[in-house]
Amino acid sequence: MTTIRLRLLKWLIGPILLINLAGGVLAYKLASLPAPLAAPTAATTQAPADTLRKQEQLRRAVLRALLLMEGVFAVASIGLIWFSVSNGLRPLSRLRADLSAREADELAPLDPSRVPYELEPVVSAMNGLLEKVGEGARARQDFLANVAHQLRTPLAGLKTQLEWLGARHAEPETAQSVRLMQAATERMIRQTNQLLSLARAEPHHFEKARLEPLALEALVGEAIQPFVEQAARKGIDLGFELQPAPVTGDRFLLRDLIDNLIDNALRYTPSGGAVTVRCGSAEEHVFLAVEDNGPGIPAARRADIFSRYVRLDDKSHGSGLGLAIVRDIARVHGAALTVGDGIEGRGAVFEVHFP
Repeated sequence: MTTIRLRLLKWLIGPILLINLAGGVLAYKLASLPAPLAAPTAATTQAPADTLRKQEQLRRAVLRALLLMEGVFAVASIGLIWFSVSNGLRPLSRLRADLSAREADELAPLDPSRVPYELEPVVSAMNGLLEKVGEGARARQDFLANVAHQLRTPLAGLKTQLEWLGARHAEPETAQSVRLMQAATERMIRQTNQLLSLARAEPHHFEKARLEPLALEALVGEAIQPFVEQAARKGIDLGFELQPAPVTGDRFLLRDLIDNLIDNALRYTPSGGAVTVRCGSAEEHVFLAVEDNGPGIPAARRADIFSRYVRLDDKSHGSGLGLAIVRDIARVHGAALTVGDGIEGRGAVFEVHFP
């Protein structure tokens, strides 16, 4: 693929080198012309052969000087052209770096004031494309939010009816069928709630007016209770260490963040393992940490686990949206989300540091 830099260099350096070469050939021709011999005078005591030899030495010296000068000029011209072309293309490099540093869902328009006049049409076209992509993304998220809202009510009714049916029919076959339907309904409700959380965490849906002072330790205490039975069924020791942790945030979104972190830890921790949830204040920042002693996360894959529809274990159930939801909620709250090794290098620990 031909680059703009190579095209500019080809059309600038090529002609200059040809001109320098032509100048060198002309200088060589001029230096090679025989010099006329001066008429002998009474003061001349040298022989004609000595005079011719000195003229030939002088001509060679002049030729070497000309060739050296042409070489120096050629190298200096190439260096100057390379520097000028690279400096002229620097705005393109900055534009490329700006686009490469963006997240996949970051669709904010580019700043046209940071680019030269010649690049403004390109930036305007890119901003128009980003706006169209953003409109499509907003329409998709609005659709997901509407669908999730519409599904929650009938799914809740279905769950209630199945519980009623299971309480009144204890036959083994019927009870097994009811349990299977209840499990499927629970998964559907969880997926619906995740879709709703995903839509609510989008920046264009996030309403700062919903932010309020909250006690994070109280939210964690409320969130952890429904997981106690799930952890007991898997034989996992679910513990918590809660200290005062005041934050300003959206109650529903932060609850979704906590639920997804705990659910993710329980999902990947084997039987006999342990999951610990901690929150508190450290170094003037409020933090939330969920740690497990499961298989851990390879360092090479830690950058991918917060992407949508990514699962580390194909054997586990789920849509791969949980950690993507955690990432989006942390982002709209201005919090930093990190993942590292657990205690003694075993398992994984997810930490959210609030500003």
